[in-house]
Amino acid sequence: MQTKESALNAILVQGLLPLFFYENPEVSLEVVKTLYQAGIRTLEYTNRGPAALENFRFLKKELTELYPDLHLGIGTIKTTDQAEAFIEAGADYIVCPIVNPAVGDLTHEAGLLWIPGCFTPTEIHTAQQHQAALIKIFPANVLGPGYVSSIKELFAGQLFMPTGGVEINQDNISTWFKSGVCAVGMGSKMISKDILENRDYTKLEELTKQAIEIVKTVRKK
Repeated sequence: MQTKESALNAILVQGLLPLFFYENPEVSLEVVKTLYQAGIRTLEYTNRGPAALENFRFLKKELTELYPDLHLGIGTIKTTDQAEAFIEAGADYIVCPIVNPAVGDLTHEAGLLWIPGCFTPTEIHTAQQHQAALIKIFPANVLGPGYVSSIKELFAGQLFMPTGGVEINQDNISTWFKSGVCAVGMGSKMISKDILENRDYTKLEELTKQAIEIVKTVRKK
C-alpha cells in the first residue's frame, strides 16, 4: 500500500521526479512504461489539460496491475476541487505550483504527501506551517541553485526539490545537489514535446537512464 512515507521515500531514493502531460492516454501509458523500464519508480502526471483527470484514472487502472510498486502523483493542483477529484482517482501524492494551505490540509487528511511550490521565504514558511515535508522550488530556472544555498539555513532540515529548467547535464544537476536539494524535478528537458509527438520511446529511455545515472554520480561526490 502506498503511503505518505513511502511516496516521500520513493522520491528521495530516486533523487529525480519526472513530470509530464499528454492528451492521448495510450501514449501517456507508453511514456510511463518507458520510464519504468528505465528505472523510474515514482513520477508526476500533470493536470495540464481537459483530458488530465480521465487520463489519470486510465493510468491508475492500468499501472496498478502492471507496476504495483510505482507511485503516481498528480501535479499542477491549485484548488481543493482539483485535489479532491485526483485523490478520488487514486493519486499517490499531490504536487502544486503554489501554496494553497487548504489543499495541503485536504491532502494530509487523506493521508497523502503534499508538495507545494514555493518562490519566497514567506511561502516556504507558510508551507511548513501546513506540514509540507517536501517543498518544490518553482520556477527553479528563475531562482537558481544560489537561492537554495542562501535560504536553506533559515529552514534547517527542510527538504527541497527544484522544478523548471533543470538540465540533463552533470554540472547543472551537481550544482543543484550541492546547493542542498534532495531531488530534482524534470519535465520537458527529459520528456520533450518532440519525444511525445514522435513517440520516440527509445530516446526517452536513453535520456531517463542518463538522468538517473547523473543523479547517482553527483550524489556520491
